[in-house]
Amino acid sequence: MRRTPESTVQLDQPLKKILGGTTAKVMAEHLGLHTAGDLLHHYPRRYAERGELTRLADLPLDEHVTVVAQVSKAAMKTFNQGRGVRLEVVVTDGSGALTLVFFGRGAYAREKELVPGRRGMFAGKVSVFNRSRQLLHPDYELLDRDSGAEAAADFAGRLLPLYPACKQFQSWKLTKAVDTLLDLFEADGWRGLVDPLPPALREGRGLAELPDAFRKVHRPRTKADIEDARARLKWDEAFVLQVALARRRHAETQLPAVARKPAPGGLLDAFDAKLPFTLTDGQRTVSAEIFDDLATEHPMHRLLQGEVGSGKTMVALRAMLAVVDAGGQAAMLAPTEVLAQQHHRSITEMMGELAEGGLLGGADQGTKVVLLTGSMGAPARRRALLDLTTGEAGIVIGTHALIEDKVRFHDLGLVVVDEQHRFGVEQRDALRSKGKQPPHLLVMTATPIPRTVAMTVFGDLETSVLDQLPAGRSPIATHVVPAKDKPHFLTRAWERVREEVEGGHQAYVVCPRIGDEEEGTKRKPGEGPDDPEKRPPLAVLDVAAQLAKGPLAGLRVEVLHGRMQPEAKDDVMRRFAAGEVDVLVATTVIEVGVNVPNSTVMVIMDADRFGVSQLHQLRGRVGRGSAPGLCLLVTEAGEASPARARLGAVAGTLDGFELSRIDLEQRREGDVLGQAQSGVRSSLRMLTVIDDEEVIAAARDEAAAVVAADPELESFPALRTALDALLDEERERYLDKG
Repeated sequence: MRRTPESTVQLDQPLKKILGGTTAKVMAEHLGLHTAGDLLHHYPRRYAERGELTRLADLPLDEHVTVVAQVSKAAMKTFNQGRGVRLEVVVTDGSGALTLVFFGRGAYAREKELVPGRRGMFAGKVSVFNRSRQLLHPDYELLDRDSGAEAAADFAGRLLPLYPACKQFQSWKLTKAVDTLLDLFEADGWRGLVDPLPPALREGRGLAELPDAFRKVHRPRTKADIEDARARLKWDEAFVLQVALARRRHAETQLPAVARKPAPGGLLDAFDAKLPFTLTDGQRTVSAEIFDDLATEHPMHRLLQGEVGSGKTMVALRAMLAVVDAGGQAAMLAPTEVLAQQHHRSITEMMGELAEGGLLGGADQGTKVVLLTGSMGAPARRRALLDLTTGEAGIVIGTHALIEDKVRFHDLGLVVVDEQHRFGVEQRDALRSKGKQPPHLLVMTATPIPRTVAMTVFGDLETSVLDQLPAGRSPIATHVVPAKDKPHFLTRAWERVREEVEGGHQAYVVCPRIGDEEEGTKRKPGEGPDDPEKRPPLAVLDVAAQLAKGPLAGLRVEVLHGRMQPEAKDDVMRRFAAGEVDVLVATTVIEVGVNVPNSTVMVIMDADRFGVSQLHQLRGRVGRGSAPGLCLLVTEAGEASPARARLGAVAGTLDGFELSRIDLEQRREGDVLGQAQSGVRSSLRMLTVIDDEEVIAAARDEAAAVVAADPELESFPALRTALDALLDEERERYLDKG
């Protein structure tokens, strides 16, 4: 970052130069704060008004909290026959009480300070003793030491910033550190600050100047100050991120790629002619978008998202056939061997003799479709690699084994990535680099993504949405089965499974765990300790054995999980697809891509252990044929618990976009923008992708206009500098790889 020579403090200045080595070390190790810019962007989590106390009744257990409260009573007590002493201080806020406990010398030292009527900030980890919430040896800062009417009035009116803090560095210490930094910037006239927003944009949208925003967010006098600051700082984050994504999109359009136009009367036409059903309007529209992209001389970079069962695989296969028609090869990258095998099986079945190019009985315009996974035997692997190198195989389906150095393509034209969120960007990039020129890229995700997340996480991709289900798909009824409160509901669930099987259908039972990890954890479904969280999750091997002996005795029950040998997994899936297995007890290996239209019922054990989107994915495995689907969510969670509310939401709607929004509201952005996508911490500190849709959409439009006019940002040096600061090297690298 460029420095202003006469400035005494800059955003990239290490905190040790400002606050001293010891303080800086603690802040770096425990809060991830290294520079003046990091601290300036470490915003208060909330604000306490000194006249208005936080709700002690809502304190979460086992979390480190800072509360503002008033001492209501204090008492010194002895224990251990008088040999030990402890000070118990009860603080209150009107909504509830909290006990502060100090032992030994600490008790005597605090007895004189913590007297009824005193108010302070108290920080510690919330625990429970004798059914009362308590903080053990909390750190604290008393707030009302000032005397005199004027000081008291000032004290009562101020808003207290409460920062995301830790045991080693409490919120009030952060307040002092931020105050030191703000004083330095103020004394320096804020010359070391770089403002990323172009002046015309800031003025046009009536946003505060940046120094003003920092003053108001860290030292607000009124609630209006906080709103002004938040409005401005959200725009900074949204705009800088959208500029990075817009530059990424622009750079893609500058890369060369081979245009892939399907030959008339070729493989795609032959495939379409033998389809036993008509494509939905949505599939036709999305296919047209993809074919238009493939026909251009720069790489397609498209996200295909859609509801569970909306026919994404069909759209992807037609794109792959179009590329093969045009003389190229297509690779589909799947996250698991089970899914790769399932895709290979369903694609070869859909293509029939068209998937047997060069083989006896194969169609003239056909091609070879090969499978490549890590556990294949050496001869099959050698044959597959040879088919790829010579171009004999037009389509390859595989796991990350496709990325290995030994894999060479004759002419890779299209990469299809299934279930994008399971892959690191480095893996996708490695596969893309195997083309002579950058291949076209189609990313498929089966989890519907709210528009805001698509704009923020996948903002460098053009988006196609499939929101229609193919004709003939049946509705899925979903019900919560409270196994602990109403055990007879669970009994009825197994009766329903038996009824479906006797009616000629098949069933899935899904469990969170495989089950051969620990001894002594076996238990019957619906039985266990009072607290379901205290026991291990139910396991496939245990549940399968209990069902086969008990409620499902006489039915053909098999297991499927990730630790089975690939041949064994494939054998079970083949037999299940052929109707030779009645009930498949499995882990989430069946979550995506598994297509057995005869399966009509799914029982998900310990359903509260799964995420909302995952439950939606799982239930999409039933109701894929003409018979209606049934999904039963078995849980031991109490009726008033958040887990039951979550399951109720899943049971209440089949709209994946609505559920993904609920999921995101519960998980917040850390998962979405941090580890899940880039492997690094999210750079968004003020912006929340679920609440700030208007800001994100407007910032995207403004960013696109800026980049279209000036891709290198030569007229916006401050924006370039801010881009470097906000998008650290690791995150920039992630965006570059897409």
